[in-house]
Amino acid sequence: MIAGAQPVGRDDLDLIRIEVQRLADRYGCDYWRGLEPDRYPEEFVADLTAHGWLGALIPEEYGGGGLDLTGASVVLEEVSASGGNPAACHAQMYVMGTLLRHGSEEQKRRYLPRIASGELRLQAFGVTEPAAGSDTGSIRTRAVRDGDTWQVNGQKIWTSRALHSDLMLLLARTTPSSECERHTDGLSVFLVEMRDAAGDLVPGLTINPIPTMMNHSTTEVFFDEVVLPADALVGTEGMGFRHVLDGMNAERILIAAECIGDGRFFLERASAYASERVVFGRPIGANQGVQFPLARAYADLQAADLMRYRAAELFDAGQPCAAEANMAKLLASEASWSAGNAALDTHGGFGFAVEYDIERKLRETRLYKVAPISNNLVLTFLGEKVLGMPRSY
Repeated sequence: MIAGAQPVGRDDLDLIRIEVQRLADRYGCDYWRGLEPDRYPEEFVADLTAHGWLGALIPEEYGGGGLDLTGASVVLEEVSASGGNPAACHAQMYVMGTLLRHGSEEQKRRYLPRIASGELRLQAFGVTEPAAGSDTGSIRTRAVRDGDTWQVNGQKIWTSRALHSDLMLLLARTTPSSECERHTDGLSVFLVEMRDAAGDLVPGLTINPIPTMMNHSTTEVFFDEVVLPADALVGTEGMGFRHVLDGMNAERILIAAECIGDGRFFLERASAYASERVVFGRPIGANQGVQFPLARAYADLQAADLMRYRAAELFDAGQPCAAEANMAKLLASEASWSAGNAALDTHGGFGFAVEYDIERKLRETRLYKVAPISNNLVLTFLGEKVLGMPRSY
């Protein structure tokens, strides 16, 4: 378990749901629809921060909520179930796994209270590159030690929310791969202060937005001789890949929770519509062609939810959970996509109408079949690491 985290019981989870629902209901689908195509939900994120939910994983001694990952996952699930899009802010939760487990005490005391209060935003996770997506060991962004500083050069892509962040957790190569025994060796993690005292980007840092099919605030980031202090290094030099695995496992579990919330949204909307919409003299929900896909999606969603809780339980206990975290993300993303398709079919033409929010949520949940890792790569991980079959790539 992350130091300082408190295990959350069933009654506590119910209270979290009630409070997050109350906050989310103040916004609603009209608010999220009005942000399209690319406005950032500043008001919602500020409100979520002010109520302590984005600092949920930060221990109480640093001003946070001190929740475990199970409790934090419920926060994001309820935002999704309300019709919102927690992708606007979820990185602040999943990067905590790396910072809390591997950051120095000085780093924690310098940054965590200000993150918990909202003074600083930690929303950017700089890992993926144009030539290094899931193949993390192929990262080319370099950080070279120069006395008391690091010089960073390179490029990151799909670095979501970088334009709305003050800090970035960055994975860069500090030892050339040719000098490493394994291709994932020689990588290090840095906590980058992205802005100066005036709020402008630091010299050498360039961020360009990437328009996408959903409102996701994603970007490409360029580092041109960006200077970092020596103490920006998180954990042990060269051990960065192992350090970020904590954040990656947390990310998969939290994404699974978001997909569970999306699935609930689809099924609640579709079930209500199928019970009210009358065609040929009876509700369309009486037709098994409408009813069965929704019922099957519900069953799949419940199974995925169990895996989400199992993965979170292992993470919170500090036990290995890579297989469970990946399976939770795989099952939940497939279940939410099936629920979304069933909801679209149930609504017929109205499912494509913006005012019903089905098409918006379907675009949002579709992302998670390919991000933060493709479901096909999840299957290759299970085939090799769990089932012991030969490496397929």
